Amino acid sequence: MAHRVVVTGVGMVTPVGNTAAETWNSLLAGCSGAGPITKFDPSKLQVRFACEVKGFDPTKFMDRKEARRYDLFAQFALAAAHEAITEAGLEGRFPNPDRTGVVIGSGIGGMMTFEENFAAYFQKGPDRVSPFFIPMYIPDIAAGLVSIRYGLRGPNFCTVSACASSAHAIGESYELIRDGKAEAMVSGGAEAAICGLAVAGFQNMKALSTRNDAPQQASRPFDKGRDGFVLGDGGAIVVLESLEHAQRRGAKILGEVLGYGLSGDANHITSPAPEGEGAQRAMRDALQSGGLKLTDVGYINAHGTSTPQGDIAETQAVKKVFGEHARRLIFGSTKSMTGHLLGAAGALEFVVALNVVRTGKIPPTINQVTPDPECDLDSAPNKMVERKVDLALSNSFGFGGHNVTLAVGRLAA
Repeated sequence: MAHRVVVTGVGMVTPVGNTAAETWNSLLAGCSGAGPITKFDPSKLQVRFACEVKGFDPTKFMDRKEARRYDLFAQFALAAAHEAITEAGLEGRFPNPDRTGVVIGSGIGGMMTFEENFAAYFQKGPDRVSPFFIPMYIPDIAAGLVSIRYGLRGPNFCTVSACASSAHAIGESYELIRDGKAEAMVSGGAEAAICGLAVAGFQNMKALSTRNDAPQQASRPFDKGRDGFVLGDGGAIVVLESLEHAQRRGAKILGEVLGYGLSGDANHITSPAPEGEGAQRAMRDALQSGGLKLTDVGYINAHGTSTPQGDIAETQAVKKVFGEHARRLIFGSTKSMTGHLLGAAGALEFVVALNVVRTGKIPPTINQVTPDPECDLDSAPNKMVERKVDLALSNSFGFGGHNVTLAVGRLAA
């Protein structure tokens, strides 16, 4: 028996808000989270701006001793999990912890911790490396910490697939519940890679925008003037349950996960396959897995990173899959405001797709100044759009050729 899977809680810590509600309101208002880097001195770098999380206080979710022992990405995961679990009405009382699991993705893990301990090792010697270095750095520790905090003993692991990591996490959690291997899952992603080493790496591979003089205008998916993505930090977590589990405890149901598609490009370490061929297969797989009609899709949250090649390939993929219907849906990118949260992006954007279905409000793709004739679908340029959407997709693609599409809609009768 295949179980239906619903969403009962969401939590977010992002460059445009420290809660899910703050983030959503900022996105609808078209607010950019970009600005000069403040976490460290970026003066030696070519790129000196990013989408940082502002005003985050980890001690609202853990004591100071814990905070010192957890990398920032894990702190984001715990904060977002707290919000999601609280909204789901499960704080402190999961009905069956043996059948409740945690899957949290991260593309890089504790990069700041790695950088700090790398410097300590080479500048001061091995004795100065923190005894907490390894458990702070490893990407799976966020899932472990959430599991420990809430006593969740079901399936527990981390997905690491670059910028598709948290989309894979939600998709795999969906399948665990659908197939009866769990009744509920806490799932999503977290990333905190804004540090000198990561920025240097991305800038040297020419992946980042270099608009130091205009950070808030730098992320411009589908615009002809785009020149790369803007690095972002944050986390997003959802609570998924089987429909019967949620109904049994009288939970408020926010939406239903309706499909999950995944594929590999087998093409290039960073460049997408021609015409987004892998993305095409992921979208088709998501629709087919849920028995969904492509004409019912009203919104696609694009991977849309603001890179010259990627945005064109994804646009081509949508046209190939949806044909004439591609002209009738909105294909927008909230990365124009949040920047690219790498491994956490997929979970954040899944929540955006969920909220579009719930509210009928579609966030804009900001910084649309000069239309690119090769990216000519409706992206809700510069202004929020109100439109009833029954079915939404969220696309996430990662270096290495990893492609994921998640489908979400309102709970059907």
